Amino acid sequence: MIMKKFVLFIFLIMSAVFGMQLKADEVTFKASAPPAVVMGSQFKVEFVANVHNATDLRLPPVLTENFDLLMGPSVATSRSMSFVNGKSTSSVATTYTCIMMPKKEGTFELEPATIKIGNSEYKSNSLTIKVLPQDQASQAQGGGAQPQQPQGGGANDQAASSNISGENIFIRMIVSDRSVYEQEGFLVTFKLYSLLDLVNIDNAKFPEFEGFLAQDVELNDRQLVLENYNGRNYQTLLLKQTVLYPQRSGKIEIGKGMVRAIIRVRSQERRRSFFDSFFDYQDVAKELLSQPVTIDVKPLPSGKPASFSGAVGNYTMSSTINRTELKANEAVTVKLTIKGNGNIKLIKNPEVKFPNDFEIYDPKVDPNIHVSAAGASGTKTIEYMAIPRYAGDFEIPAIDFSYFDTKTGAYKTLSTEPYKLHVEKGEEGSEAPVISNFTNRENVKFLGKDIHYIKVNQVHFVSNKEIFFGSFLYVMAYLMITVLFIVFFIIYRKQVKENSNIALVRTRKANKTAVKRLKQAEKLLKENKDEAFYEEVLRALWGYLSDKLNMPQSELTKENVAAELTRYGVDETLSGEFLEIINTCEFARYAPIRTSETMDKLFAETIGAIGKMESTIKK
Repeated sequence: MIMKKFVLFIFLIMSAVFGMQLKADEVTFKASAPPAVVMGSQFKVEFVANVHNATDLRLPPVLTENFDLLMGPSVATSRSMSFVNGKSTSSVATTYTCIMMPKKEGTFELEPATIKIGNSEYKSNSLTIKVLPQDQASQAQGGGAQPQQPQGGGANDQAASSNISGENIFIRMIVSDRSVYEQEGFLVTFKLYSLLDLVNIDNAKFPEFEGFLAQDVELNDRQLVLENYNGRNYQTLLLKQTVLYPQRSGKIEIGKGMVRAIIRVRSQERRRSFFDSFFDYQDVAKELLSQPVTIDVKPLPSGKPASFSGAVGNYTMSSTINRTELKANEAVTVKLTIKGNGNIKLIKNPEVKFPNDFEIYDPKVDPNIHVSAAGASGTKTIEYMAIPRYAGDFEIPAIDFSYFDTKTGAYKTLSTEPYKLHVEKGEEGSEAPVISNFTNRENVKFLGKDIHYIKVNQVHFVSNKEIFFGSFLYVMAYLMITVLFIVFFIIYRKQVKENSNIALVRTRKANKTAVKRLKQAEKLLKENKDEAFYEEVLRALWGYLSDKLNMPQSELTKENVAAELTRYGVDETLSGEFLEIINTCEFARYAPIRTSETMDKLFAETIGAIGKMESTIKK
């Protein structure tokens, strides 16, 4: 009697613990089924809820209409409890299992199943099931015949490998589109097909995709999936998926891919006793090669808009400004968001034309890009910050962004609204850097110390009886003041003239700006941040050329740069060096193999090329 009470007490405690845990946990209801099945074969569909009191399961109508229910739904409930660091956790699962058989071929989208828990109804996730036709070889042999297993030759693995037919196991390179525009993304998939018992794969080697910029698709859950190909039902495995962007027009070949497959085959040795299997098995390695593919890359059509900088795909653009009324020396920020699908990671920042009296800073770029089998998509947010130094009414004109739409085969231009700014005079006590452009629009402020050090060295006193007026020192002082005034006036006029020429100022500061960016690139080189290093070198080169040639970065193209350098008298060898470094950076950011030696060499070549350019173009 005491024992029964004790067992009942333990049961009540466990029920209370399970009940409290279930109240704390969120109710989940999940459905699972194989993604592909063969016509005439049975398969299992399961629905799992993390509660014990689920009732009234209702199957999706598409499932019951297109599949025969051979058994079920059978119900099973399981419980588990664990103690970790003195804390107890428990879980419960109710599983509904259905054995199904397809009635016809096709792809079927199953809407969610439903259950009731108390007075609430819960839905599962939806499913997609593809019903494949029966294997042609199986039909010819009268039903469920399996592909003939190759026989191994004992210790001779090479002979066993040669017995494996290329129809039973192979890899394919699947290209989503073989005729594309320059910079238009397309998907390349390497997939393994097998009718045999696949044990493992290794030594995978894929092409380097020369002539393309490559972005790999992350494959998280790789598993064998049934697929019907040329009348046979193969177990398939995704090996690699990459989105490629061609960098030049013409015929470009993608080389072969290779992988080594480990296959389990039957050996010819007979059983040694009644208890041994009739055949022994051995693992055989076989190298599999995909066939190369040629891509026809079409050049982008003529008639490119002025604001086109290489964007290809489908995009939208929006902009915001943080304020339209502010005081002098306060910052204004224009935020531009480009969203879409295409070579979004490679597009250049659109140009924002701030008024001349604004101090402009380098834009801050925040990319949020996801690469999938559908291509690269996401957003690129660019923040442009500037500081007005003088009061007045100004306008930031509309920002234009052009791209080539591959669906319509035409260029499209997106524009933002212009922004009008009202800038009031800054407060007299506010601290700001001294900006002098020799105008009277606002008084220049001096930031310094208003109390200077007291003179502490030896002091020389002059008697007030000495007459200075009319003396030699008096005349010389006047002459010196006159000469200094004339020199200062000449320097003043020359500086005013030079400062009014913004293009000349940018040209003279081009080298200094490039050196600053290359110092950051050198730091990234030492930290082995290869992709960031190449991006910083590329920014330094484009920025240097923009300042040196007095061209907005949005208008810089390789063709424009080559033509402009020729106009400045730069020889073709030096122009070729610059363009080669730019091409190397663009390719290296996405190249699969990078070495520190290559990065060191590129850094040295960049410094040398800028030095030669400074000696050639002198302003």
